Amino acid sequence: MNTNTDIVTMHEKDMKRVQATQKVVKVLVKIALYTFLCLMALIVLFPFYWMIISSLKTLAEYKLPLPTFFPKDIQWGNYVTAFNTANLGRLFLNTMYVGIVSTLLSLVITVLTAFAFARLEFKGKDALFGALLATMMIPGELFTITNYITVVNLGWYKTFTVLIVPFLVSIFYIYLLRQNFMQIPEELYLAAKVDGTSDIKYLWKVMIPLALPSLISITILKMMGAWNSYVWPRLVANDDAHRLITNGLRNAFTDATGNADIPVQMAAVALVSAPLFLVFIFLRKYIMKGVSRSGIKG
Repeated sequence: MNTNTDIVTMHEKDMKRVQATQKVVKVLVKIALYTFLCLMALIVLFPFYWMIISSLKTLAEYKLPLPTFFPKDIQWGNYVTAFNTANLGRLFLNTMYVGIVSTLLSLVITVLTAFAFARLEFKGKDALFGALLATMMIPGELFTITNYITVVNLGWYKTFTVLIVPFLVSIFYIYLLRQNFMQIPEELYLAAKVDGTSDIKYLWKVMIPLALPSLISITILKMMGAWNSYVWPRLVANDDAHRLITNGLRNAFTDATGNADIPVQMAAVALVSAPLFLVFIFLRKYIMKGVSRSGIKG
């Protein structure tokens, strides 16, 4: 009897040791994981921190051989100088106009195309959709020369049209929304057709409300793409009347000798980056929700 009791007691002690070891391992894993995440966060955030502190320095302090990690004399006036020197007000208006118009038109095209591929039946639908997806494998830079020749021949050079029309269709956004539409039960569509509901009314009343998270994600991503575009606007519309914000910062702070006032330029970059930071901070859940809802059906 005593032997059995001793065996049970030893087994309980072994179990407690195993549990204690597992707890220690879990704690160590968590410590290692959070240490790694904190290190990665510092690596990612440091350039933004350096941008902010550089924008608040004087040019003399910025050029010191030994860099300082906090401004000795904070220069808030750099932001006023940057705004006036680069004419940021005009650049903001141009970029907002191109972004809003291109986003609205792109949403219309994306919704109608995604609905057609998700619900309508027509000959060659799958083959056409596969061909469109295949175009995603072609780098956009390969179309630059042909697009440039096309817009010049159309007389769109140095106009807002050339900044809007070539990028209205996005196969990725169509694919994203089509996958979301396909998750909506087809029985709803068939029932609506039995009731005599038109395709447009069904799309507006049923599919768009159910796919709203994906539409919000597409809207945000499209606006961010317009805000960050650089190569194409610089190639086709780099005049004062149509210049976008990324191109406007390129040479705005460089004098005749090629020297740039880096702190003022950093202040301008901070002002331009602020809207994107706010969008990401307050709307990131909509981006993730819209992408996650799209799934892989179809």
